[in-house]
Amino acid sequence: MGTKLVEAGRREEWTGPVVNPPVWRASTHLYANEAERKAANANNNDGQFYYGRRGAPTQWALCEALTEIEPGGFGTILYPSGTAAIAQSLMAVLKPGDVLLVTDNAYDPSRNIATGILKRFGIEPRFFDPTDVAGFPDRFCERTKAVLFECPGSLTMEVQDVPALTAIAKAKSAVSLVDNTWGSPLGFPALERGCDISIMSLTKHVSGHSDVMMGSATARDERLYRRLRRTAQQLGNIVSPDDAALMLRGLRTMEVRLQRETESALAIARWLQDRDEVAHLLCPMIAGCPGHDIWKRDFTGGCGLFSFVLKGRTIEQRAAFIDALDLFGIGYSWGGFESLVIPFDPAEIRSATPWPPANWDSDNRLGIRLSIGLEDPKDLIKDLNQAFTAMDQE
Repeated sequence: MGTKLVEAGRREEWTGPVVNPPVWRASTHLYANEAERKAANANNNDGQFYYGRRGAPTQWALCEALTEIEPGGFGTILYPSGTAAIAQSLMAVLKPGDVLLVTDNAYDPSRNIATGILKRFGIEPRFFDPTDVAGFPDRFCERTKAVLFECPGSLTMEVQDVPALTAIAKAKSAVSLVDNTWGSPLGFPALERGCDISIMSLTKHVSGHSDVMMGSATARDERLYRRLRRTAQQLGNIVSPDDAALMLRGLRTMEVRLQRETESALAIARWLQDRDEVAHLLCPMIAGCPGHDIWKRDFTGGCGLFSFVLKGRTIEQRAAFIDALDLFGIGYSWGGFESLVIPFDPAEIRSATPWPPANWDSDNRLGIRLSIGLEDPKDLIKDLNQAFTAMDQE
């Protein structure tokens, strides 16, 4: 994969004599004659100059690179954010009257898309337990046309049996879409595991530097790709060539960054596993954690994002813990070079599964999510250690 990450999207006609595709800033594309304009109008594909809204070599190179690293991918569409990628992908495969199944561990923007704009346009969202394979077929009706997965959940880290669930969806003639930001194609080949459309927030791992936002959707076949492309174009969707160039830069080092972040996350998670302050470690990469067996079977890599639940502490104590951290910034997003922390309380947004789970002590419900960056893991552990001390002084 490292070689693909270096070579992908670097066609000679797009790079010329330099290493990287140049930044093509252009709203208007010019034609040599009327015959050329007519030919371009009939050829709606990347690589065909037409008008700035359809992109130019910088965007095309990124699309091609993302398709090349996604096993089984036919083509990729870019969006200005990961949330836009989810919303427009769902709009591409659904129509008024359809039912959309949404995994109950989907992050809040995905839920808001389903219960907001899609519902306003006559699409009915229904939420399902991501771990209930046996009950999944009963969630379908004749109007169910798509399923949105998120594996693992970006807060509570449930790992779904994607091959089993997508096989059921296929038998029901429903399109399977997955938010694959956590694993990326490097850690989870979503299309090979049965999904029809693999979505990423490129803001996270691909960028890697917390300085640019973008999303992508890669389809397994031409039919779905054309639906994605047509919807994006009808909505006037375009990303900046400057942003595309930054994403291409980040893509080249993505594998080495993910390897380092994963190694550090594993070291920190194992340290947290032995802390008395921790009731539950939610890190599927660790043996004994929920979802580990499926993760080990289906995933080829991990990342620096995981969570844990405090044992019997108060909201004030959790806030004291977070405020005491020096090396972890308090902020949303993840996958950048810097470590981040946020609290989470998913009870209010769950509709198909309880929080905390029924087999947990109800006092153990306050979650903390960590995004491990490129700092020395020993320094991060020291920071977490002093924050635990500060928490119990509250």
